[in-house]
Amino acid sequence: MANLSENERVGAMKPLIQDKPFKLGRRIVVVGTTGSGKTTLAGELARRLEVPHVELDALHWEPGWTEAPTDLFRERVTHALSGEAWVADGNYSAVRDIVWSRADTIVWLDYSLPTMLYRLARRTFRRIFTREELWSGNKERVLTQFLSRDSIFLWAFKTYRKRRRTYPTLLASPEHAHLHLVHLRSPRQERCFLLGL
Repeated sequence: MANLSENERVGAMKPLIQDKPFKLGRRIVVVGTTGSGKTTLAGELARRLEVPHVELDALHWEPGWTEAPTDLFRERVTHALSGEAWVADGNYSAVRDIVWSRADTIVWLDYSLPTMLYRLARRTFRRIFTREELWSGNKERVLTQFLSRDSIFLWAFKTYRKRRRTYPTLLASPEHAHLHLVHLRSPRQERCFLLGL
């Protein structure tokens, strides 16, 4: 896929709707740009399948928004995904080899930029105004999320096109041939996917 445009690469991925019945796996990873709804969908899948939900963010962030050392992060992820069934969510390249090699299904939330930004804004405002406590006691704040170089919105802009370019290439590699892809391109497809389970 190296010579294809971004839209051609994305369009060449395996379609969501298939001719044969689809049976969801038992080790699922949900990926997508920041704010796309990975954790919400992963939590719902875990609830329906009655399996553990593993938030990679929870294993990565220490108090004070400090990142865990890579070796510790990888150790935590290895332990959390040692079971026979789970649903994980997150995009961390530092542990992708662990997560994707153990998964049997990958759900890619590949939504339009406006949709992703709307979901991200809604989530961020909710977390700020309810003072929601996240991983290791961390909380999102107005100054950090909107008026700093660490803004989650800046991060989303920086990574949106990158993920749309790299995921097709990653998923086409032989080492990931065992993964069943569920490629969701809109919230409507997400709802249909859940209704079909």
